[in-house]
Amino acid sequence: MALNYMGAAAINAVAALLSIPVIAAGIWLSTQADNACVQILQWPLIGLGVAVLAVGLAGFIGAFWRLPWLLLAYLVFMLLLIAALACLAVFVFVATTGSSGHPVPGRAFLEYDLDDYSGWLRRRVDAPGRWDEIKTCLATTAPVCPDLNQTYTAPQAFFAAWLSPMQSGCCKPPTRCGYTFITATNWISPIDGGADPDCAAWSNDQDRLCYSCDSCKAGLLQNLRREWRRADVVLIVATVALLVVYAMGCYAFRAARTDELFRRYRQGYT
Repeated sequence: MALNYMGAAAINAVAALLSIPVIAAGIWLSTQADNACVQILQWPLIGLGVAVLAVGLAGFIGAFWRLPWLLLAYLVFMLLLIAALACLAVFVFVATTGSSGHPVPGRAFLEYDLDDYSGWLRRRVDAPGRWDEIKTCLATTAPVCPDLNQTYTAPQAFFAAWLSPMQSGCCKPPTRCGYTFITATNWISPIDGGADPDCAAWSNDQDRLCYSCDSCKAGLLQNLRREWRRADVVLIVATVALLVVYAMGCYAFRAARTDELFRRYRQGYT
């Protein structure tokens, strides 16, 4: 019986350790400037990771000290947490479906369209007043535009550059607007700017640029999509591993309980 309980304790300790990559994924997201400005996924990841750690430690204590009620509570709550992790993994995958950008003739970089992303994700940045907070945060904590003028002084070099989604969406006017290059963040407006809101939103003011454009929101969402997909891979792997460990824990708990019942049965006849 002691061996079975020790096996269950070891398995539950592994379950607690599997919380580390989930917590680490949340912390990694929080260190990314764009995610820090939006603050959507990192806290659920960190919260669920901490919960898995706490429940795993409770299961370890229950097995080590042979407390069946605590082990049973561990099995119930860990199953709920695994279900929550699985739901979150599926949700992140669905929410981040969308385009990876559109090629532009004569340009090496891609451009991004806000309508290509899920409605839920768009609403996270496009709600009234929300974008003003995000773009202020981005301009102060994640300035991606100032270095472009020093890096790309000629139009040929700029058009051949591979810009990040944020640089493509926030630091220049959309190519379809027909602006003329002066510097990477300074452009001459065409005579007829058209009816495209992004064309009218562009400003050569270095504090404004295209931060009010839908293309900038799309660039941010593309960054989030890429980073969330990476975190989702960690989440999926951790969830599958937890499910395997949980199944092993159920078997160990059942074996320990069977041994205990058998021991009591034998004691009743001696």
